[in-house]
Amino acid sequence: MLYVLFWMIVLCISTLLFRYVAGTLSFTKPNLVSIVYYYSLLVSSFIGALFIALGIDDYYMTRKLFRPDEYRMIGFVVVCFVMVFLPLSMLFVSKLCGFEAKREFNDYLKKPLENMAANRNEIFYLFSALSAISFLAIIYMIWKTPDIPIFELLKGTDESLAELRVEASRHFHGNVLFRNIFALTLTPVLSIIVYLFAVLTNEPRWKLLFVFLFAGAVFVNVYDLAKSPIFFYFIMFFLVRIYIGKMRFSPVKLVVYGIIGGAVLVGMYVVIQGVNDIGTFLSYNKGPIGRLILAQIAPTFLHLNIFGEALPFLYGKSLPSALTGLFDIDNVRSARMVMAHVFPERIEDGTGGVLNTLFVAEAYANFGYLGIIIGTLYVGAVIQLLYIFFLRLPKNPIFLSLFVYFSINIPRTIVGGFTDFLFNPIWILLITLFGGLALFMYMKDDIRLMLLKKFNSR
Repeated sequence: MLYVLFWMIVLCISTLLFRYVAGTLSFTKPNLVSIVYYYSLLVSSFIGALFIALGIDDYYMTRKLFRPDEYRMIGFVVVCFVMVFLPLSMLFVSKLCGFEAKREFNDYLKKPLENMAANRNEIFYLFSALSAISFLAIIYMIWKTPDIPIFELLKGTDESLAELRVEASRHFHGNVLFRNIFALTLTPVLSIIVYLFAVLTNEPRWKLLFVFLFAGAVFVNVYDLAKSPIFFYFIMFFLVRIYIGKMRFSPVKLVVYGIIGGAVLVGMYVVIQGVNDIGTFLSYNKGPIGRLILAQIAPTFLHLNIFGEALPFLYGKSLPSALTGLFDIDNVRSARMVMAHVFPERIEDGTGGVLNTLFVAEAYANFGYLGIIIGTLYVGAVIQLLYIFFLRLPKNPIFLSLFVYFSINIPRTIVGGFTDFLFNPIWILLITLFGGLALFMYMKDDIRLMLLKKFNSR
């Protein structure tokens, strides 16, 4: 009962803090911070943490805990710490920046979509070239992947789809960074940008380019039979349409979309994983529900249990390879080490990947409890700085698309690990590429004028 009371107090404090730093937690006005709160923390972490603390989860991962009562309590306290101190860090940043979340977010929603360049041909050819690179990257990904799981499913293969998924990810024979950036990431982002240009210009050529990019984006989000990416991709579209005034959510629409999404998810479980037991779907610790409320947070308890006890702390070994390489240190993933330690049989039979979880788990695996404290404050600051940054940028197709991308990608990263918040080559490339393009488009007339003046002065 004490756990439940403490959980409810933390929930109230956290909700008030997040509502203040987000501007709104309304389901009809989703934003970067509210998605972090609802998806990454409340649903994926906080509810499951209470079940685990009470010992009523009966989840296969938490059965692997040694000294379970002690670590159930420790894990619960750590998650509660994140629920309060993450938004406190965000509040501190807001005060430093003079950010009024409610007013600035509402003003952003009311802003019209801005055009970026007078020369429409120039910008279309530019994005056509980027789209060609994206399509080539998809072809490269198909060529270098031994077996494409979605193709094998359509052919009716007898092989385990779970093994095919792991092979598609871990046994890719090409450059992983090139695939991740130019096929898996660039294609969906380009499709959103091109969609916005199609809305802005209403030109058939933009609409046609969007159709091709949309098809490519759907493919890269389903090719490995992962269930969540395609849902997040369509949520990106909902966000974009809300932000440009083309769609308004209502309670009825939310219920309808929820039912449709749930039906599709159930269908994917039946087709991909062969699950057809109704009890599995309705059980809180199995199937889709267990995947939502327990699968993402249970590995946090395992990290706290294993590192410093069965395994030594990593002291930076799981930091991005770009950083560990400077010191000639082999890069390791704490989520992979926990999988190998707890479920070695899955590593051997090829069905085990990584046990991704709340970012503080990886911070703890590297630097202990100090990592949890500093990591929470740091991640909160990064999230709020990005939120403020995008709300204050011009509302054009490029910046809006990046805003929507980060509004979906950051909540996923929070329950994926800590090191991506330190150095993420994909984020850096996207900001550099599209930020540079936007800056060039805004300044090109000034640059031309400056060059003409220099030429004429000679």
